Amino acid sequence: MRVSLILIFFLGATFAPSVSSKVLHPFLYQVTRFVFVFFFKYSMKIKYPCDNFRCKRGKTCKPDTDGKPGCVCQDPLECPGSTNTFEHVCGTDNKTYDTSCELFATKCNLEGTKRGYKLHLDYTGPCKLIPQCVKNELVQFPLRMRDWLKNVLLQLYEHDSVSPGFLTPKQRFRVKKIFENERRLHAGNHSVELLAQDFEKNYNMYIYPVHWQFAQLDKHPSDRTLSHSELAPLRAPLVPMEHCTSLFFQECDADKDKQVTLKEWTSCFGIKDDDVDVNLLF
Repeated sequence: MRVSLILIFFLGATFAPSVSSKVLHPFLYQVTRFVFVFFFKYSMKIKYPCDNFRCKRGKTCKPDTDGKPGCVCQDPLECPGSTNTFEHVCGTDNKTYDTSCELFATKCNLEGTKRGYKLHLDYTGPCKLIPQCVKNELVQFPLRMRDWLKNVLLQLYEHDSVSPGFLTPKQRFRVKKIFENERRLHAGNHSVELLAQDFEKNYNMYIYPVHWQFAQLDKHPSDRTLSHSELAPLRAPLVPMEHCTSLFFQECDADKDKQVTLKEWTSCFGIKDDDVDVNLLF
């Protein structure tokens, strides 16, 4: 097809420009013009098999011999290079990868090996020394995390008031109750003591934000459990700032099956069993 188009363009360029070509080769000119228009319109209708065909991270679409699209491991060397250090990521092998594309392509090409099984995105940014999380720090982590989740939703509510689309009507209805509550603790650099007091005093304000974050992560697939890859969008950016992040999510997986259920998730954030509600997952 490409060769045909090149030939047609060549013929068009040869015979179309001048009036003399029409006089000297009227028949050939008309045939060339017809063929050019036909093939041009035809080529515009042709869809590449991989158009709108999605592959998971680390893989790229490639048509087979029958022209059917399929996913194959991407060559790490074909990943676009980073433009700044913010695009670097650290793998669980403690190696800095230029981009997340390079990491996931590497993992895909190691499929079936022990190294490939263990390789995951650890956190965003270059690898660095992450301090060990001690017990009292681990206890403080969910206090800050709960407050952060609540404040994220409140910010989305404010943005949605100016430019709708950040929240769904159901989400907006829930967050509005928190936003209009005069007792709520406003965003700030609060002590862990104050955060603990506020959770006890305004417990009901934290129930929906904890459910909301679970629902945002539970996407691939949406099965009311969070895998390592589903947790990554939340965990990876937090690790460099909150060194207890990884241990916290490991501890959330109470039965150590590498999946965090809704009950395990809410329990980690101090939500009572009676307040766990699948109807709040929106």
